[in-house]
Amino acid sequence: MNTNVDSDEIAHFESLATRWWDPRGEMGALHVINPVRTRYIEQVAGGLKGKTALDVGCGGGLLTEALARGGAEALGIDLAAASIKVAQQHAQDQGVKAQYRLVAAEDLAAERPESFDLVCCLEMLEHVPEPAAVVAACARLAKPGGTVVFSTINRNPKAYALMIVAAEYTLGLVPRGTHDYAKFIRPSELDRWARAAGLVPREVIGLRYNPLLRAASLQARDVDVNYLMHCDKPFS
Repeated sequence: MNTNVDSDEIAHFESLATRWWDPRGEMGALHVINPVRTRYIEQVAGGLKGKTALDVGCGGGLLTEALARGGAEALGIDLAAASIKVAQQHAQDQGVKAQYRLVAAEDLAAERPESFDLVCCLEMLEHVPEPAAVVAACARLAKPGGTVVFSTINRNPKAYALMIVAAEYTLGLVPRGTHDYAKFIRPSELDRWARAAGLVPREVIGLRYNPLLRAASLQARDVDVNYLMHCDKPFS
């Protein structure tokens, strides 16, 4: 069993599991950004229809269901059992053909290497003790020629001010304790881990969320806070 897990992080997200699909609840920001990030993933992957897709750190299944609705054979994995149960129940209730497993990325990579056309790991790297190990597992899970997309939070004073001071303590957009500034990841660090895992980073793009308008957009020149990184796995 993989040990790259923070029990406090798991407990935190387990406590939110039943409210994952409430667009006005604690996970409301995810409901706003999910369509934006899904469109981006579909674009860089060259479409979703007929592809095998993996959502690492799927939580309650927002992205997993979106990938499935787009035509992918989608699997979501997580280590929060309560979140997996919520994801499974929601998919069943909605008639969405998304699959879920309670398994770590590292363990699935040992079991099913080079199995997925598309691997996504969004808003998860900043919640594990060894994010580089997750990046390596995602690379191993992707097929040669496959697409890997990460998203996380940059580490700088602006990100601290917006993601912790404002989002958690001032505006209450996410529950207090959701983020640990020390675990935020600079794009240069993620780029280094991706290359070490055999991936080729293609693009880093910012994701901006406006809580007043409840709107999100991609920002090519602003990666100061939230950002996505698109990578390819070469054939050799």
